[in-house]
Amino acid sequence: MLHRDSGASGMPDMKTLSIIIVNWNTRDILLDCLTSIAAHPPARSYDVWVVDNASSDGSVEAVRARHPYVQVIENSENRGFAAANNQAIDAAQGDYVLLLNSDTIVHAQALERMAQFLDVHDRVGIAGACLLNADGTLQPSWAAFPSFWSELLGRNIRARRPYRTVDGSTAYLVDWVGGAALMIRREVIEQIGVLDEGYFMYSEETDWCFRVRKAGWDICYLSDAPIAHLGGQSSQKASARMKAELYRSKIRFYTKHYGRRQAYALSLTLRLALYGKALVERLNGRVEAYRDLRLLTQALSVPHLH
Repeated sequence: MLHRDSGASGMPDMKTLSIIIVNWNTRDILLDCLTSIAAHPPARSYDVWVVDNASSDGSVEAVRARHPYVQVIENSENRGFAAANNQAIDAAQGDYVLLLNSDTIVHAQALERMAQFLDVHDRVGIAGACLLNADGTLQPSWAAFPSFWSELLGRNIRARRPYRTVDGSTAYLVDWVGGAALMIRREVIEQIGVLDEGYFMYSEETDWCFRVRKAGWDICYLSDAPIAHLGGQSSQKASARMKAELYRSKIRFYTKHYGRRQAYALSLTLRLALYGKALVERLNGRVEAYRDLRLLTQALSVPHLH
């Protein structure tokens, strides 16, 4: 646990923070992320965990050489985003837990503003950062929970409303925030459980937020806690497989929270849309149209959840 002088603030019992980063073959941007944390640390005790999902690019060795204070968990296989985060959640002891993507750059004051917001808003279980693109433009990182039409159209509904704050900061009440920079109370994790490892990638944070809201906690998006997010650096390495994982996660979320009947309806509609798109492409002479069709339609199978 790295320590900051809290005595000057008059808050010697300030809540601690554990920062968790899951990595898969993103060595250089991971190092940049860790450097940005060191340059803009929170003004409280914190520790940093990197969970490496069997990278082959020297990520683990580079982190240990450049940032020896980081706690590294080295997996022998790619366990996925949820399972890897859970490993560090179980090992860390911070009062607050920050899930942070490896392809992010922390800006000044962002981490402390997120933690301070939880300090003074007892009803808030999760705080999400203001994500920015590499060029500094806004990257929307909040949305309403999925609906049939939002999933069919592949578009998130960016619903939010102003949240009454006690410290004058600007915040918005939302359904869910993106897992690229999501801070949650440990007491909330103890109440609702860790991330659902049935999700390999995608929708695990939406599922978590759904459970947090169901348990009676608020979720807020903070516009004054900027963190740059390059986006998709791991998933770009296996786009067809990752698209299949996206569909699989959508159907799992629907089955789990809305029931099998609605999940079957969504699955059938998405399958028909995929077949229609493939047929149009085939008629236009693109013979590779069916290459990934089986993979994608299989991912739309409705799972049996226990």
